[in-house]
Amino acid sequence: MKKVIIVDDERAGRDLIKEYLEKHPDLIIMGEANNGVDAVKLIKEFQPDLVFMDIQMPGLTGFEVLKRLDEIPQIIFSTAYDEYALDAFEVHAVDYLLKPYTMERFNKAVARLQINSEVNNINSLAESLLKDLPDYPEQILVNKNRKLVTLKLKDIQWIEAYGDYSKIHTLDQVFISNSGITALEERLNPKHFIRVHRSAITHLKQIQTAEKYGKGYSLKMNNGDIVRVSRGYVDRLRELMF
Repeated sequence: MKKVIIVDDERAGRDLIKEYLEKHPDLIIMGEANNGVDAVKLIKEFQPDLVFMDIQMPGLTGFEVLKRLDEIPQIIFSTAYDEYALDAFEVHAVDYLLKPYTMERFNKAVARLQINSEVNNINSLAESLLKDLPDYPEQILVNKNRKLVTLKLKDIQWIEAYGDYSKIHTLDQVFISNSGITALEERLNPKHFIRVHRSAITHLKQIQTAEKYGKGYSLKMNNGDIVRVSRGYVDRLRELMF
């Protein structure tokens, strides 16, 4: 028997895994979570043998969840995004289920469990996750009046989603980036930048005050702009509160 936790921010995704697991009575579901923060709590509480893990979720991504665990179980990623496949196998995931997937594909992933349990080395997985963080740029090139100009990342106040593009706010200027906000988030150092809304990323050192706003927070940046923290991302902010 193996203990299982299901982590997916969409109910349909969790329900599908539970349906497919009915064909595998040796895999016992201990709990489920719809966000990264609750996933960490469940995994630490139940210490499952296997976790079906989504990647893009409110609060914490699937990879951020793993970095917060003392002991890492076997992981089968289940996601709609194919661009994370290489990262998944770098952390020795059992398999990578790309949504939508069939029961046959699901069963193949489960069949890998026995093979991986014989050769799986938890220490190597932990070492892979805890290896040095990648280098992040200190400055970038942005568009301004049909020219590319240099912008130091420390001067960025916050970043705003702008359709398929992004607006980068500094103390007294606004630049347009050709990249979407999610693409920018992946290229920014998480020690300095935090996603607070599906449409906003803030520079931690540029936050002047944080005030309670409904079930979220309202951030006042050093340039005077107000940035809302949505419910789905408020746990990220709370992790910084002491």
